[in-house]
Amino acid sequence: MRKPLIIAAVLIAGPAAAQSLPAEATGQTAQGDVAVTIYNDNLALVQDARRLNLPSGRARQEFPDVSGQIRPETVTISGEGIEVVEQNFDFDLLSPQALMEKAVGETITLVRINPATGAEITERALVLAANGGVVLRIGNRIEVLRDDRLPARVIFDKVPENLRARPTLSVTMESRRGGTRPITLSYLTPGLAWKADYVALFDERAGKIDVQGWVTLSNSTGTTFTNASTLLVAGQVQQANRGYDVYSPPPPPPGSMRRPGTQTSNRERLGDFYLYPLRERTTIANAQTKQVSFLDVVGAPGSRAYEFRVAGFQNFEEARSADTVLKFSTARDQGLGDALPAGTVRVYQRDARGNAQFVGENAIGHTPMGSDIGLKTGDAFDVKVQPILERRDRITAEQWKTTSRFRITGFDGRQATGEGDTLQRTEFWQTRMRYIVTNARPEPVTVDLFQSGLDSYWDDTRIISESIRSERLSSDRVVWRVPVPANGSVNLDVTFQTRF
Repeated sequence: MRKPLIIAAVLIAGPAAAQSLPAEATGQTAQGDVAVTIYNDNLALVQDARRLNLPSGRARQEFPDVSGQIRPETVTISGEGIEVVEQNFDFDLLSPQALMEKAVGETITLVRINPATGAEITERALVLAANGGVVLRIGNRIEVLRDDRLPARVIFDKVPENLRARPTLSVTMESRRGGTRPITLSYLTPGLAWKADYVALFDERAGKIDVQGWVTLSNSTGTTFTNASTLLVAGQVQQANRGYDVYSPPPPPPGSMRRPGTQTSNRERLGDFYLYPLRERTTIANAQTKQVSFLDVVGAPGSRAYEFRVAGFQNFEEARSADTVLKFSTARDQGLGDALPAGTVRVYQRDARGNAQFVGENAIGHTPMGSDIGLKTGDAFDVKVQPILERRDRITAEQWKTTSRFRITGFDGRQATGEGDTLQRTEFWQTRMRYIVTNARPEPVTVDLFQSGLDSYWDDTRIISESIRSERLSSDRVVWRVPVPANGSVNLDVTFQTRF
């Protein structure tokens, strides 16, 4: 079923009626000197300094052009000699639907055009209802305004006082004196958000990357903020009772920041947050996405790497692609030299014709300066790994003790030695794994092969033999750096002893 046609056109009858339009309907903003602080998590602080002519005593003052998603409980109004008595947010905005709903019980003018003759037919009609459709009384008959696609329009005599052309905050204030003075309106609002977007051009042969960072602003508040001084805050501020928010950027996947940095950026800070002020005032239009550059680095070191991860002692029926990883640093020397707000990094490389081609993207979290980044950009076409579980055997306690002095680690972290009941009740296993790493590229590569799921409880899984020396990252995780020749393959053979 098609939605009933409410209004084909809306007209305000007569010059006198036109004068009843709200002042804010003229198209000019009622905002004053606006400063907007925008946080990463769909939250903004708006500070709007206006000059108002206030009467002495108690009076209602309207603030048009506030955010359509304003959080009224966060509103503060400051000015000399004023006291706020009551405030109301009028979110019932002027629209054809709202006009018709407010006209219930009122008389309107209905204009139709005869499709055969082209003549206009004008009738006065009483609006009886506007619930999903418009019911009218025209003379002695009841009629439903239908969606019959015949040219029609409705003329209203006036705009209801409680309909606003723009979101409006109404405040009853007590003023000790009359006259013009500055009044500052501050409030929090969702609907304003920002994130960082990065474009990286990777020159693999030179081992360099060029990175440009963009601030991407979005405004869905229903209000344009004109010529605003804009400050961006990088970091996660705590909000009480905050639920899922479609405007907030999704959390980045784990693993991009391989080593957190310890260097302090020259960026301005506020508490534990970094501040990114825009150099110039800007107009943040409603339903608009705006981008402003904030980072431009040329010739920072960068390199391609390959990584593969295995969780537990798995047996793959066929080889799988290694991850293609772009590695770089945010360090002051030999890096990007800045703290990076959370966002998406899009990576390009030049082809043989010199054209920059997109080769992958990934997200990063808030990254301190001096960090090492390993950004997965895709799956390697030519570099594969196949883990194979060759055999798994149960071994005796005596065999277990031959590889390391027997120890028991308690829940309190203390260790004891001996052959107590715990030893008698524990099972011991020996597992032999083979990892086949292949490389179809015309140059040699090194694959960082990570094995996890070893042991996060007993903390004593043992590697009793390995064809390439490993690096133990934790009790549960180990890495081998496997060199693979051009157009060749390497077998990594490893034997583990575990308690499970």
